[in-house]
Amino acid sequence: MKILVTGGAGYIGSNLVDALLSEGHEVHVVDNLSTGKIDNIQHVLGHERFHFVNDSILNRTLMDRLIAKVDQVYHLAAVVGVKYVVDDPLKGIITNVTGTEVVLQKAYKYWKRTVIASSSEVYGKSTDVPLAEEADRLFGPTTVPRWSYAMAKAVDEHFAYAYANKGHPVSIVRYFNSYGPRLDPKGYGSVIAKFITQARLGQPMTVFDDGGQTRCFTYVNDTVRGTLLAGTVPEAVGHVFNIGSNRETTVLELAQIIRELVGSGSEVQQIPYRNVFGEHFEETRRRVPDIRLAAEVLGFRAETPLEEGLRKTIGWFRQAWPREKLAPGRSDLAGFFEPSEQELGAGR
Repeated sequence: MKILVTGGAGYIGSNLVDALLSEGHEVHVVDNLSTGKIDNIQHVLGHERFHFVNDSILNRTLMDRLIAKVDQVYHLAAVVGVKYVVDDPLKGIITNVTGTEVVLQKAYKYWKRTVIASSSEVYGKSTDVPLAEEADRLFGPTTVPRWSYAMAKAVDEHFAYAYANKGHPVSIVRYFNSYGPRLDPKGYGSVIAKFITQARLGQPMTVFDDGGQTRCFTYVNDTVRGTLLAGTVPEAVGHVFNIGSNRETTVLELAQIIRELVGSGSEVQQIPYRNVFGEHFEETRRRVPDIRLAAEVLGFRAETPLEEGLRKTIGWFRQAWPREKLAPGRSDLAGFFEPSEQELGAGR
């Protein structure tokens, strides 16, 4: 098949590209490299079945041309990461809402099966764990920019369902805190990337609040496998699926596991949220997916144990980011060593 991956130079997108190429597909990628990295796809730029366009999904003419010539679309392009969203809410809303509207409009025009990547953020502050796909959602006030990403992703899902109601073959996947090789340690918004680097450098591992907030971390191979199933299983059309592990881990426990796996003597340092995000930042205490629907319809279950996935991720970091590349003072890492967001948003 000919397949388009929007955001294909991103962390999850590039891993999805690798999987599709390994299956023999011809893969087209559009990515404006705002958060994606050319390094993530450098190894496939010369591949005869790979085609890359450095541009935005907001370019309607381009998207019309690309979607017209492919058989299927995986839409992963988005502004992700709490800090990016809080720093520039308008950019996030326009990219995440209008961009998805463009992709779905063109996919509907040419009747191409589509998978929309959403996020566990759509559940907001809901405490009804495990979080089922049909559960109610709970959000904070619109005065808090942190919730604009969650609302944008919810609108994306409404767009998808609106087209599904017209018969268009579209599915939605909600990612739960994916991690693995190609995470960006400079600011993608991953607590795992941050902890690994801090531990490797022997720096304090910064845990927000008391570290008792929990997430379910999902290795990228499982994230990609769930995404592919949502795009290929006939019964997946018209549905949304939680794609994640159901192992609940506190951030404090995560820091301790990574410190041990790295073999680091770093101390764990607790800091208030307000020190980084201001007085009005709101956080979700627990986020655990109900995985029954994905298991029943897709036959999907996350298979990689957390410790195994972390070992593989640490190994990749050691190879891709030698200690000399992480030396404080490098201009391309400016701000990297300031306390940054944990993987609270984007769900990936």
